[in-house]
Amino acid sequence: MNLLEIEPLTEDTGHRVKQNLKFKTGKFIWRVRFTAPLNPATVNNVNMFVTAEESGSILRTTIRYNSDTNEVEIEPLDPYAKGTAYILNVTKNVRSKGGQNLKDEIKIRFTV
Repeated sequence: MNLLEIEPLTEDTGHRVKQNLKFKTGKFIWRVRFTAPLNPATVNNVNMFVTAEESGSILRTTIRYNSDTNEVEIEPLDPYAKGTAYILNVTKNVRSKGGQNLKDEIKIRFTV
């Protein structure tokens, strides 16, 4: 049973989004895996963030980068509101260690 309703808003991301939720929670952590090592200076709340769809307000989050797995965790500091639509945003300003920007921005709409 999926606890999130997910709708990719950018092309070619639908098949890459997977859910692995074991319990109902309003503070789940997004994990975004990249194919190349990232420049840690570009992994921040400006380049990766979650917005409430209706108001456009940016949620307070903690962002962590694991260089061993090339995985970024985006954790909300406050629980997501049930029945509210949010958008996970990953901008093109995220760069690899080699200096290449992300080819396309990623936007994924989800409702808890």
